[in-house]
Amino acid sequence: MQIRYRTSTLHLEDMPLDIGYASEKVTLKNPAGELFSIGGHNGFTQLIVTAPFIDDEFLTQLGEINTLLSLNALDSISKSVAVATPKDEEVELEGWQYGVDYDEAFGDYYGIRLAKGELGGEFAKALFIISKDGALFYNEILDDLNKPFTLERALPKIAAAMQCYTGKGCH
Repeated sequence: MQIRYRTSTLHLEDMPLDIGYASEKVTLKNPAGELFSIGGHNGFTQLIVTAPFIDDEFLTQLGEINTLLSLNALDSISKSVAVATPKDEEVELEGWQYGVDYDEAFGDYYGIRLAKGELGGEFAKALFIISKDGALFYNEILDDLNKPFTLERALPKIAAAMQCYTGKGCH
C-alpha cells in the first residue's frame, strides 16, 4: 500500500490485518509507564486509532469522533490511540487511552508500521473497529497522512459492531 506524506511516497512494512479476522490482544505502555491491553476478545467494542505524529488536526479529529459518538449514544466503547514511538510533547487525550507500542507487537500484528524512509518505523494513520467478540469489524488506513478519517463511514460501522456480539468469540 502506498501512502502519501507531503511530497513523499511511503509504504507499509507488512500487509494490514483484514476485516473479519480475529484481532490480537496486545499491550501498550502509557506515559506513566503503566501497561494496558487493547484488541482481542474482551466483550467491548473497541475503537483504535494510530498515527505517525500527533498534531492539532489529529487532536481536532479525535474531538470530532468523541462528539459524534456521544451524539449517537455510542460513547460506551473503548477508545485508544496507539503510536509506535514515544512523542516528545505531553499528550492528553480526553476520553482516550494513549499508549506506545513498546514491544512492537501492535505494529507487527496489525500491519500498519511504515517501512524505512521518512517516518520509517512509525504507524500509518489508521482507524480500527473491533467488535465485542474480537473480530476486526472495520478499518480505514489512509493513503494520505494529511487527510482526515471518513467518519460518516466509520460511525455506522461502530453501531453495527456494538450490535453483532454473539458471545462465542470470533468465527
